Amino acid sequence: MDLLFDGPEAAQGRIVLAHGAGAPMDDPFLTAIAAGLGARGVRVVRFEFPYMAARRSGARKPPDRTPVLLAAWREAIAACGGARDLVLGGKSLGGRMASMLADEVGARGLVCLGYPFHPPGKPERLRTAHLESLRTPALIVQGTRDPFGTPAEVADYALSPAIRLHWIEDGDHSLAPRKASGRTRRDAQAEAIACVAEFVAAL
Repeated sequence: MDLLFDGPEAAQGRIVLAHGAGAPMDDPFLTAIAAGLGARGVRVVRFEFPYMAARRSGARKPPDRTPVLLAAWREAIAACGGARDLVLGGKSLGGRMASMLADEVGARGLVCLGYPFHPPGKPERLRTAHLESLRTPALIVQGTRDPFGTPAEVADYALSPAIRLHWIEDGDHSLAPRKASGRTRRDAQAEAIACVAEFVAAL
């Protein structure tokens, strides 16, 4: 398994991030988040699920099934020396998979960047059952325009008290605001980075 690293090797806070369904671990979004957290003294490790690693060789593979994704997560955790001192997380799919095993592996914390509460346009297909009893301290950073879960929708979910939500004003699924909002993508990413860094430091 190939890993990417950002931030000081001897950092107190360490976070492992997995990518979303359609973009690799070195896509601009995760790269910006990892660099920003690294600059704040957080050690960041990124990895790829098997289907995405295969795409680098030209294979057009769809996302792996959940058991394969979770197995990849366990491999990444083992490569980092175990979950006890790790914050697990990621973008969309990557964060969702992390949330499914955070309690099981005894992670220090959980960070989800754009959680896919439901498929766009299908609010009845919730992916929140396991979040109702989550014990791991968690932070979900979500855009207010995210079609995978808006503030009005999420307000009605029975989420665990261990979960803290931070809303990025006018952000989409990648937290990016519209130009008309007066904010830039960089502004939104900086807000997310600051929020995640503070969360990790407080664990």
